Amino acid sequence: RPAQRMRTPSSSISPMRRRMVSRLEPFTFVDVQIFEKHGRDLHLVTQAETLAAYGGSLVADYPAYTAGQAMLEAAERLSEDDVPAVQQYLLLVGGLRTLASGEHSAGLVLDAFLLRSLAIAGYAPSFEDCARCGDPGAHRFFNLPAGGVVCSDCKPSGSVAPARETLALLGALLAGDWGMADASADKHRREGSGLVAAYLQWHLERGLRSLRLVER
Repeated sequence: RPAQRMRTPSSSISPMRRRMVSRLEPFTFVDVQIFEKHGRDLHLVTQAETLAAYGGSLVADYPAYTAGQAMLEAAERLSEDDVPAVQQYLLLVGGLRTLASGEHSAGLVLDAFLLRSLAIAGYAPSFEDCARCGDPGAHRFFNLPAGGVVCSDCKPSGSVAPARETLALLGALLAGDWGMADASADKHRREGSGLVAAYLQWHLERGLRSLRLVER
């Protein structure tokens, strides 16, 4: 069959030739040529061209490196179907670029990525209007199975009451309001990260292994 060309972060591609090893390292955005072997799951990488290399910046910064690993794992887990996940792919490339730039805290970049990745997968949480009845917010309570904040009338058992600033921060990360996110307090970032991790685990039915290594 003819070779196909595709662009992909190279975290999951095994280098087939020594001369392409450096181009197929994790956190590298590459344009690869793949020859599909009929009847086999593993195909042959015949050519690789580096478009952007983010590994150099990330491996020198432990918080950024672990955040990047969590992003790669989340993208893989949320794109396990055979259907091409173009939006997830573009989000991942943009997230790695932002992470490598150092413009924002690695933890904030990771949480923003996870929230947007979940939204693309159809699990967008609500941080203002009630996730059950749609009553305009802001509301105080947060419930994982309900899909985000809930009003006092819809509040199921097991709901938590995070700080209003924490919910505002998560809403800003989902919406891309970096001005508000960068100005947030550390305690609200930590609380928000806990909610994001719990919400992600609820929908994936198991947590990310790499998320345990991320500094909070």
